[in-house]
Amino acid sequence: MRRYIDEVEPLVLARSAGSSLFDVDGRRYLDASASWWVAVLGHGHPRLLRALREQSETMGHVALAGITHEPAAMLATELCAVAPRGLDHAFFTDDGSTAVECALKMALQFRYLHDDRRTRFVALEGAFHGDTLGCTSVGGVEVFRRPFADVVVDCVHVPVAPEGDDVGQARAMEVLVELVEKEGASIAAVIVEPLVQGAAGMRMVPPEYLRALAQACTKHDVLWIADEVFTGYGRTGTMWACEQAGVVPDMLCTAKGFSGGLLPMAATLVSDRIFDAFAQGERAFYYGHSFCGNPLGAAVAREVLAVFREERILESIQPKLRRIREAFDGFASLPGVKRTRSLGMIGALDLAESSSYLGKLGWRVYEAALARGAWLRPLGDTVYITPPLTISDAELDELLGIVHDSIRAVVR
Repeated sequence: MRRYIDEVEPLVLARSAGSSLFDVDGRRYLDASASWWVAVLGHGHPRLLRALREQSETMGHVALAGITHEPAAMLATELCAVAPRGLDHAFFTDDGSTAVECALKMALQFRYLHDDRRTRFVALEGAFHGDTLGCTSVGGVEVFRRPFADVVVDCVHVPVAPEGDDVGQARAMEVLVELVEKEGASIAAVIVEPLVQGAAGMRMVPPEYLRALAQACTKHDVLWIADEVFTGYGRTGTMWACEQAGVVPDMLCTAKGFSGGLLPMAATLVSDRIFDAFAQGERAFYYGHSFCGNPLGAAVAREVLAVFREERILESIQPKLRRIREAFDGFASLPGVKRTRSLGMIGALDLAESSSYLGKLGWRVYEAALARGAWLRPLGDTVYITPPLTISDAELDELLGIVHDSIRAVVR
């Protein structure tokens, strides 16, 4: 914080529109990360703004406790309709961290209600699931977890091999399956970011890993949670990353793009099995926030789903994801680039053999890109793009050109 206060001159924004940010001096920057992955439909989408305005004129907020309202009820119905089959119940929360925290507590209470004292979790090395204490417990980014290591919930972190290391990936699957087989009686749930570990440096996890995980968890009665806060809503090229592996989790967490980046809103989707455990006698899930399921967020989240349907967002991104893949494949030949990879609307490259979240190389590219008109916030030594799904072809080409030129300018 001292360095930030003394040395950093922050980018001061005045407005945002579409795929662009504008500072107080009127300069434009392409938003290469959709503002931390939330603005999937860009900034200021007119339909989302209209939904927010119209809802604000009738009901801004009421407690969703012994009360319901049409925006929340219709959102739950429409969300479950597009969810992986079998996830038929929605519990609303505020953001990605609370969606995951909710899932973790739900898994623990599910076991408690069955007089089953499984209290441990399993997660992947390098995982990031949020900033609340439970999320910190299952997080695998050591710099975030270390200060709280003495008080977090017990979690075993298993390895994930880098993309392209087929032998390492096969061994990683074996380690996970063996752990579930041997210690499943103590494991409340396994949690995973399907296909892509975001904060780990956009590390790709193959679909085969998810299938092995799902099979092992089903066989040994271990719950598994899909954290689709980042990967959901088209980011990997399909509505949900789980679709590409053909698997359905016991619980799925969604946020970020869920409300188009306009309001804090999230949901945890669960199967009948989970729901039924809380629907007997006097049982209740002991969780709830003041703004859970609020009418404003629910109205906007419904409109996001409507835009996806009516503007055929998933179909429209197919040429763009091919353009991203081709560009990042080409970046592999640039000096200093060690690895490249892409999936859906995600493109990433490493500037160090062992890319670190605290690495400095990516920040040099960030500065060069900022001067060229793009906000390209890195993950340490990893440079990546996750632009709004609605970015135009011309803007996407402009952004990819800035990535290319910024790397060439600073890396030798």
